[in-house]
Amino acid sequence: MSIRTRFAPSPTGYLHVGGARTALFSWLYARKHGGRFILRIEDTDLERSSQESVNAILEGMTWLGLEYDEGPFYQTQRFDRYKEVIEQLLAQGDAYYCYCSREELDSLREQQMANKEKPRYNGKCRHGVSGEGERVVRFKNPEHGQVIIDDLVKGRIIVANQELDDLIIARTDGTPTYNLTVVVDDMDMGVTHVIRGDDHVNNTPRQINILNALGAQLPVYAHVPMILGADGARLSKRHGAVSVMQYRNDGFLPEALLNYLVRLGWSHGDQELFSLDEMIQLFELEKVNVSASTFNTEKLLWLNHQYLMNSDPAHVGHHLSWHLGELGIDPATGPVVAEVVKIQRERCKTLVEMAAQSVYFYQDFQGYDEAAVKKNFKAGSAEVLQHLWQQFEALTDWEAEVLHQVVLDSAEQLQLGLGKIAQPLRVAISGGGVSPAIDKTLALLGRDKTLSRINRAIAFIKENNF
Repeated sequence: MSIRTRFAPSPTGYLHVGGARTALFSWLYARKHGGRFILRIEDTDLERSSQESVNAILEGMTWLGLEYDEGPFYQTQRFDRYKEVIEQLLAQGDAYYCYCSREELDSLREQQMANKEKPRYNGKCRHGVSGEGERVVRFKNPEHGQVIIDDLVKGRIIVANQELDDLIIARTDGTPTYNLTVVVDDMDMGVTHVIRGDDHVNNTPRQINILNALGAQLPVYAHVPMILGADGARLSKRHGAVSVMQYRNDGFLPEALLNYLVRLGWSHGDQELFSLDEMIQLFELEKVNVSASTFNTEKLLWLNHQYLMNSDPAHVGHHLSWHLGELGIDPATGPVVAEVVKIQRERCKTLVEMAAQSVYFYQDFQGYDEAAVKKNFKAGSAEVLQHLWQQFEALTDWEAEVLHQVVLDSAEQLQLGLGKIAQPLRVAISGGGVSPAIDKTLALLGRDKTLSRINRAIAFIKENNF
């Protein structure tokens, strides 16, 4: 059997981290078994769906690198097919028209709740009641027997059919409902494994009964637990960033987010870091935890730092370039971005930090950090910088090793501690008191910018009578 999985988001908002984890699990399962991964956009909620949300989902999938083999398929383009299946169910006696008004149904629900009964449709129109006016189509759920689900995550689930009422499969305007469209799509697309959030567990027995009525092959189900915030409530906007693209904006690498998401509810011994190849090789749905997982931003930051440290600098640089662009910086106006990554990555947990701390490589700064000036621009600083300018200006080889030696020699010639030399120089070239190793910083900054900024600092010191 060829494995076919699907990710089927509704375009009523961004791609959130819960959806991204579901997509990842489905993608990994298909890749592990040499199968196909399908993207389906469930856009039948015409009032809430939007093209903007579709674009956000597609952008999120692309950024994460979860490439799909088929799709995206749109449910709004399949209404004729759904109508055909509804007519089929009506014709074979597995569905019927219901004329009950909203007022009748509300009254029935209130009465059942007052009697402490489970609210459900009472089957009034089940046996062919004729009527006029608006009508819906209901699926005629079996009255006896049970539905058995051997869930790959939750284990065996048994639901008695008498616990299920006759759900609506077509609204008064003829449009199909979620439980009908999902069944038809999974059947037509040959989906073998339905991997989705456990908020759909209650829908599964209903969908299985519809699939049985249509004579379809049943898929295998795997319902993954939800993701909670630190307070134990379901992850939502109030817990911070939940949109996948917000994590990009906040400076996370997609691989770090994928690594974090795969570990939310799944593990392989004590291993924390996984390459994509390792995820594909090791992932097993049967080892996904049954209980909910708690999202921990500090753990994600730690993971992101590991990826910044250990990934190919050119790859990190590709993502850093986007953040530099957000700051109005053209990376072509300064050093190769991958080289900046190499000297900045130990100090930064996110690409936002790295971009902010790298601006001076590409743009002249407007002013100096006041605390750094007070601490490092003192009497004699202008002379130190003048000496360094002369030494640097005479160089023919602008390499880190040579620049390092100049700083060492200057400290010896001026009989000053290394900090008395390096710190005024650091403030002069970066505008602040913190930077990567001074020799590597100078090497990346380049001769012209270094000499120009030292001259600027000398003038600043003299103007302020330090």
